[in-house]
Amino acid sequence: MNVVLWVVAAALAVAFAGAGLMKIAQPAEKLIAGGMGYVEDFAPPVIKLIGVLEVLAAIGLVGPPLLGFAEILTPLAATGLVLLMIGAIITHARRGETPMIVVNVVLLALAAFVAWGRFGPHSFT
Repeated sequence: MNVVLWVVAAALAVAFAGAGLMKIAQPAEKLIAGGMGYVEDFAPPVIKLIGVLEVLAAIGLVGPPLLGFAEILTPLAATGLVLLMIGAIITHARRGETPMIVVNVVLLALAAFVAWGRFGPHSFT
């Protein structure tokens, strides 16, 4: 189970690091043109903040256990991603973007799995 948790955490880290860096580096117009229509609903600093939170969560998922310190940050980062995905689901539901909701639910479930595993039976302590 430990290996599965590592694989899921690493996959989430890659996905959220990429998504977060894209939100940080690109202007809103480019994000909208790239299929992120929900960006229209938020001020540019909020989109940048979401990107920063995604990158920090990605680091928190794999960094602490790899470096051997503050491993509690891994389930906390996963919990933060669950909360971000709840916000994403609400945003996409308001906009009627059903296919995106499915993606968010899958990401939420994976993050919840990591949080459960690392807070519970497969914690690093």
